[in-house]
Amino acid sequence: MRALEIADADVMRMAIQQDIARSDASRYDPRVHGLLLVTGGQRCQQVAELFGADRRTVQRWVTRFETHGLTGLRDGARSGRPATLGAKQWAALGRDLRRDPQAFGHAGHRWDGKLLSAHLRLRYGAGLGVRQCQRICGQLGFRLRKPRPQVAQSDPVTVPAFKKTAPSGKAPGR
Repeated sequence: MRALEIADADVMRMAIQQDIARSDASRYDPRVHGLLLVTGGQRCQQVAELFGADRRTVQRWVTRFETHGLTGLRDGARSGRPATLGAKQWAALGRDLRRDPQAFGHAGHRWDGKLLSAHLRLRYGAGLGVRQCQRICGQLGFRLRKPRPQVAQSDPVTVPAFKKTAPSGKAPGR
């Protein structure tokens, strides 16, 4: 019988390994299969090469299995980075953003990422970057828009003549 071949096997192997690394469930299955191979007499180095892992990783799978059984092969809870602001501080920040920045002693007239970053540092002791502050505004339901300037002495009748397109959609002068 002829051996089966997969086109671009190296590329497909990398894609499969990336898919395995994506989720908790897909990381559990190779661990179980790797242990099955180890119990069948394969060495950790051989299993590691087969799964594209390090020999020590397979050894850790075996140790976790011997210590905790099959549940030891599942990924544990990951705490992640602690929240910068507590629930009360988030609520207070929402109230702050509904007020004028000058009420807090800021020179700006509208909230933006840079001003919010300074406000968080001064009022809450939280050092967040400008881009993160822009995201926070969006999460709290605020839109960062600059007011459009209105020329002080503009005549509303002559302004359409200077625009690229007339209000009716026709070009000026037609």
